[in-house]
Amino acid sequence: MRAAYYEKNGSARDVLTLGEIETPKPGPGEVRVRLHTSGVNPSDVKSRAGTARKIAFPRVIPHSDGAGEIDLAGDGVAKSRIGERVWIWNGQWKRPFGSAAEYIVLPSAQAVRLPDKIGFAEGACLGIPAMTAYHAVELAAAGKGTTLLVSGGAGAVSQYVIQFAKARGASIVSTISSAEKAKLAHEAGADHTIDYKRENVGERVMEITGKKGVDAVIEMDIAANAKLIPGVLRPKGSVIIYGTGGPEAALPAPFCLVNSIRLQFFLVYELGAEERERTVAAITRALEQGRLFNRLAKPFPLADVIAAHEAVEQGKTAGNVILLTA
Repeated sequence: MRAAYYEKNGSARDVLTLGEIETPKPGPGEVRVRLHTSGVNPSDVKSRAGTARKIAFPRVIPHSDGAGEIDLAGDGVAKSRIGERVWIWNGQWKRPFGSAAEYIVLPSAQAVRLPDKIGFAEGACLGIPAMTAYHAVELAAAGKGTTLLVSGGAGAVSQYVIQFAKARGASIVSTISSAEKAKLAHEAGADHTIDYKRENVGERVMEITGKKGVDAVIEMDIAANAKLIPGVLRPKGSVIIYGTGGPEAALPAPFCLVNSIRLQFFLVYELGAEERERTVAAITRALEQGRLFNRLAKPFPLADVIAAHEAVEQGKTAGNVILLTA
């Protein structure tokens, strides 16, 4: 099969290779998925670069997200699953072979039925962005009468956060960095946007909330934005953290202590079984009911995997970056 892979950490142009490798076969409890698409996420490019973690295997096929059709089932898996359209999660998490390939083998539970009316490109957006978003909204206890501050409202995860939170009746304030990104945030359902490059975020939040502050912050980069917490969050509020752009964050400890602020970190790859089941079920319901909009960038062919990684690193692409693997 064709696959993109790397054998050492480094820049995309220096380490990514496209070649032919042996097509895997499923073992007991596993399925093989003939992939149509592979999702490229920030964590994938950080892993390849070695900034998130160093390479742990002699060869790595990157990417944890993707979608396709089950074409083989191992012992213990119902043969009726063969031919099923699926999306996958944790494809390359703690494993050497991810979804930047024509086929992937993984435990049956990690291949989730994809509703008939949802395309494979949209399916490749769900494993990290949508699952992260739903769990963050759940942790934030978003609901009618609550107000959330969502950082980076045009980003892949934040687009889903806004949609899931709005579906629960929450009011959404989102930070953005341009008029174009403000438009994307509003299209997802944001009630208010704040251009953090041109406006004082704290002052605008207090203006919007009548000086009460938001009930929770859903944060994509705690290292960059921890300093904003005292200016935007109400007493006994929460900060739900799913990412960081740096190895350390300077937290406003006195404010957090005096105001009983809850800081909740989580990593989508390490959700517990019950958390995962609730999240998958909620995503499936939203897809089946047509309530989840999946924003896609122009897809890249597998041969252009280097360009796809660079597009994610540059952060200038609106929508999820997808590889076409079939």
